[in-house]
Amino acid sequence: MARDVWNAGADVLIVQDMGLLELDLPPIQLHASTQTDIRTPEKARFLQDVGFSQIVLARELTLEQIRDIHGALDAERCKLEFFVHGALCVAYSGQCYISHAHTGRSANRGDCSQACRLPYHVTDAQGRFIAHDKHVLSMKDNNQSANLAALVDAGVRSFKIEGRYKDMGYVKNITAHYRKLLDELVEAREGSGRPLARASSGRATFTFTPDPDQNFNREFTDYFVNGRQDDIGAFDSPKNPGQAIGWVTRVGPNWVELECADTRTLLHNGDGLCYYDLQKELVGMAINRAEPAGKPGRWRVFPKDPVADFRDLRKGTQVNRNRDMSWVRVLEKKSSDRRIRVWAEFAETADGFSLALTDEDGHVGSAALPHVKEPVREAARNEASLREQLGRFGSTIFEPLDIRLRLSRPWFVPASLLNALRRDAVAALEATRAKAYQRPVRAAAVEPPVPYPEDTLSYLANVFNQKAHDFYRKHGVQVVDAAYESHEEEGEVSLMITKHCVR
Repeated sequence: MARDVWNAGADVLIVQDMGLLELDLPPIQLHASTQTDIRTPEKARFLQDVGFSQIVLARELTLEQIRDIHGALDAERCKLEFFVHGALCVAYSGQCYISHAHTGRSANRGDCSQACRLPYHVTDAQGRFIAHDKHVLSMKDNNQSANLAALVDAGVRSFKIEGRYKDMGYVKNITAHYRKLLDELVEAREGSGRPLARASSGRATFTFTPDPDQNFNREFTDYFVNGRQDDIGAFDSPKNPGQAIGWVTRVGPNWVELECADTRTLLHNGDGLCYYDLQKELVGMAINRAEPAGKPGRWRVFPKDPVADFRDLRKGTQVNRNRDMSWVRVLEKKSSDRRIRVWAEFAETADGFSLALTDEDGHVGSAALPHVKEPVREAARNEASLREQLGRFGSTIFEPLDIRLRLSRPWFVPASLLNALRRDAVAALEATRAKAYQRPVRAAAVEPPVPYPEDTLSYLANVFNQKAHDFYRKHGVQVVDAAYESHEEEGEVSLMITKHCVR
């Protein structure tokens, strides 16, 4: 399968199972998954030395720990990747076995049943309730928007966004949000002693203003990046609470009247509202129809479900909105554009004209066509027309940064010739870019094989096959226990390793 993936054009394999390194792999670059539980400089250095070019760190690390890991690596050989947004597992990735124990579905195989999102009773040694029917293992969502500069300075060079089961609107919004933040950071560092360079070509523009609060989230936390925080859990509900918009003023037989805190707030048919009942459980209320109810900011909404079924809904209840149909409709359309800037040079040749395009990465594409040279009378008007025609890159991936004319005198050039030159030059530039692309190189492992930081591995190392066993033995591990999924552990074992304290 690895070779099929390579032949299909993939550049990188993200690896958890070290047994893969014992196979005859294609020359594909290897990245270490967060499932390999990378929390220490020693573990990170080992993974670098066995051939990983990038490692995805545990989400629970602090800035200081990230800096320490970065300091232990050769930045030219191995780069750091870190999760900056999305759902958080309460356990260290690769160190949770509750799903497999309860259902046979292994989180280490991408099939987690999300037991951490369920409600639990928690009691102390005397049987007294610490928490009753609370989602004590459910974390808020990760959001490192405020920490990007600090993470870059700590050594992170790749930012990972969790997106499993997320819809297209989420992908558009969150990637746009971080794209804009990173662009601002790069621009702020220009000309400074700590300049940054983009890893990709082009600039992205958007038809909307990104807002992470608009998509599904369990409210946000930056987790442990800035040290241990008190407010990291979504203990009342693992659902999306949305944003507060107002409160209930009246409840009718089949409608509910709301007053919005901001009189400019507009409600729409299909919006999703919600509120907390007296037991602090989140209750959803999908809106079939919404209509103004008198003064600005007051609305009468007709829910899809019977009003009588909404428990504890009364005057004064705070109402949130967790789906805004106007936002949904914006993101259903084309909402972004990414263009690579080019310098264009239009020149005369012995028998006609040429157009050369040089992109921001230094690639060049050019075209030339014969044409009879005819002088024009209105030079200024002709030059403006030439620049306008040459700058029409339409639906291509390019946009003009500068257009230079190298002509001995003003010539008449028909639009059809300019269009043909531009089309051929763009095709040549695209071909040059494709030819110049080099797939990431597979890093060579250090020889002789470096020792693993420990000489004994428990089931927590997730060794599930003979090849993985052979890998660790080759690197000096004397005792290699089988993975939990092998069902070889006797007696009770820890099913979850977490930095979060339930109490």
